[in-house]
Amino acid sequence: MISQQLSRFPRLNLMPSATPLDKLERLSAWLERDLYIKRDDLTPLALGGNKLRKLEYLAADALAQGADTLITAGAIQSNHVRQTAALAARLGLACFALLENPTGTEHPDYLSNGNRLLLDLFEARVELVENLDNAQASLEALAARLRTGGKKPYIVPIGGSSPVGTLGYVRAGLELAEQIDASGVEFCAVMLASGSAGTQAGLALALSERLPQLPVIGVTVSRDEDQQRPKVQALAEATANLLGVPLPDAFKVHLWDEYYGPRYGEPNAGGLAAIKLLAAQEGILLDPVYTGKAMAGLLDGVGRQRLNDGPILFLHTGGAPALFAYTDAWSA
Repeated sequence: MISQQLSRFPRLNLMPSATPLDKLERLSAWLERDLYIKRDDLTPLALGGNKLRKLEYLAADALAQGADTLITAGAIQSNHVRQTAALAARLGLACFALLENPTGTEHPDYLSNGNRLLLDLFEARVELVENLDNAQASLEALAARLRTGGKKPYIVPIGGSSPVGTLGYVRAGLELAEQIDASGVEFCAVMLASGSAGTQAGLALALSERLPQLPVIGVTVSRDEDQQRPKVQALAEATANLLGVPLPDAFKVHLWDEYYGPRYGEPNAGGLAAIKLLAAQEGILLDPVYTGKAMAGLLDGVGRQRLNDGPILFLHTGGAPALFAYTDAWSA
């Protein structure tokens, strides 16, 4: 039912094929537990990452509305803003971005390297703001200013996490279900970083219909479970409503919130150790903000026997450019 309804929505064909689902052979041996990885860090735009899936639908909607400018917001090292700016460049659209510094760091690499450097290469126009506590109001004010100047802006929400953007991870969930069926592997859980909520909401929505016994566990990267749960739940409900389908009975929001400290955008010891481990064992790069902390949660969960028996599947949502913005973390 979800697949049929999803086909009604326009999207840009930016994902010509499924991203790989691979077994991490060396890390599985080290962990003494089979671990697989879904490589959404290999999406084909601007060094990869999960946001491209959301932007396929959001940018299609923007073009349908006659937009000539994409506007969005995020942290200075936002992967989402980087991919939005890259797509705007590819489509010949202008891009404006509101950026905050969530940790207050003045380290030059954070302020000008990594994702921030790429924004300049994509010719995005950046405005630094004190905070994004009321991001939607700030984006609407920016849109009003641009309209006064004759532009036709389209607001891309933080993380691409609106019902339209979340369709990208509904589609990803259907893709993943087909890969799991083809593999013959019975996974005990899918684990991923949970931030702006769209990736987890869309993936869990699709998998709760296709593989209802498979939990999707989000490791939070910016807030505790009590704050994150209603965000994921509400977005899943709104996306199901957009699709015109009921939320499947099997849908449930699973969250682990012990790994995001001290705050969003600030590395921690567990995340850095997980980055080093995956790099040394598999030659795969995680990042300090999202996937490093999510992998730290997975590894700790195995050690504490928080997961049922069986292979684990990790969704790699990208973010490696941010490694170059946190050079001070490796010398701390």
